[in-house]
Amino acid sequence: MTATVKRLDPTQVELEISISRDELEAARERAFRQLVRSARIPGFRPGKAPRKIFEAQYGTEGIEERAMESVVPEAYSQALKENQLEPVERPQMEMLPEEEAGGPLRLRATVSVRPDIALGKYKGLELERPATPVADEDVDRTIEALRRDAAVLTPVDRPVAIGDVATLDYEGSIDDVPFEGGKAENAPTEISEGRFIPGFAQGIVGMTAGESRNVTARFPDDYASKPELAGKDAVFAVTVHEVKTPELPPLDDEFAKRFHADADLAKLRTDVRGRLEENTKTRGRRVLGSQLMERLLASHDFPLPEVMVERETESLVDEAKTYVARAGIGWDEYLKEQSKTEDEMRAEYRAEAEKRVKSTLLLEAIAGAEKIEATNKDIEAEVSSLGRQYGQPREAILEMLRPNFGALVDGIVRSKTLDFLVDQARVVEIPAVPAQTVQNLSPEDGPGAGATNPAAP
Repeated sequence: MTATVKRLDPTQVELEISISRDELEAARERAFRQLVRSARIPGFRPGKAPRKIFEAQYGTEGIEERAMESVVPEAYSQALKENQLEPVERPQMEMLPEEEAGGPLRLRATVSVRPDIALGKYKGLELERPATPVADEDVDRTIEALRRDAAVLTPVDRPVAIGDVATLDYEGSIDDVPFEGGKAENAPTEISEGRFIPGFAQGIVGMTAGESRNVTARFPDDYASKPELAGKDAVFAVTVHEVKTPELPPLDDEFAKRFHADADLAKLRTDVRGRLEENTKTRGRRVLGSQLMERLLASHDFPLPEVMVERETESLVDEAKTYVARAGIGWDEYLKEQSKTEDEMRAEYRAEAEKRVKSTLLLEAIAGAEKIEATNKDIEAEVSSLGRQYGQPREAILEMLRPNFGALVDGIVRSKTLDFLVDQARVVEIPAVPAQTVQNLSPEDGPGAGATNPAAP
């Protein structure tokens, strides 16, 4: 087998592969040996009939087809290996006419490949991490949240006040069009300004059981959970079914024992502080990872395979269409609401797709340079994590992953590579105002915990 390579562009090649008649005949012989085992030919035991007898009864088409199925992939794979090419899609293949009678079999394969990436500096990058110490106030707020989760809710015959838990029906809409996640029925909801977009909680204050009201609230301009809602005014049709007030348990050692049988209040505070510090550390690494990728993307320039960008763009568009459909909105209606055409929306998604593809290729190139791989231990840990997440046994997770097992391994390698780069970076702590998020550390969901709050910031 011989192959020549022609570069059509930096990410696409054309391979012309020649397969000698000897190689093709050897493949035909192997194909015959496989087929004759199950052939039933009078006068011969299975697998013992000569090839000419077999061909006389069954013809040569089966041998030829199986030989080609064997020799072409083998030749293509060998050509890729010899020329150090990494395809990113299936090739387009065509048979070429014979140049001379009895000459070699020739085929042309056109395929998109990974670009050559000249790696610049990627280790020892300087990153900035805001210092976010866990203050006593953060611990106090978290313990107070635990008390609220453990509270006993007592029905009251009065209007809703801040701090109450009200059972609500609500449906939010923007310009009379409902949006996804803006609807709930009989939802126990803690009426707290900090849990909702501005105006929502305050609009419910003063309502009584059985009362309905339209509440106007505005999504913040920097609303990150659903950027398409940022800066927009929403109207929520709210009905209050019941009003309850929480009676918090005393803050004492007995309360601490709800979480650990041998705990006291001091131990609970230590445990809460430790968890908050761990959460802060995790968030800090995510910030560093994002910052590091932005630096790497800015300092590396290379062509992207069009097929990968198109595939990622289509994936993002499909996700958007699914999201819109779940909200009960037609795609054309959504485009009109956004004041954008299909092409404009696709162009926005393409920009994000290019960034994702570039990040993937860059991390995989660094992984190759550093020989970072997914070990069996890494894979088992990921499978176990998915099992816990979805509440499924290991065997069920493996079965679900089987069609995309390669993608799982690739994802592990990219994650390990990013962790490696963060560990190699020079991190500079910069002052920042402490801002801890209250974490629910209760072993069980308390009253109202886990209620759907579509308007939550």
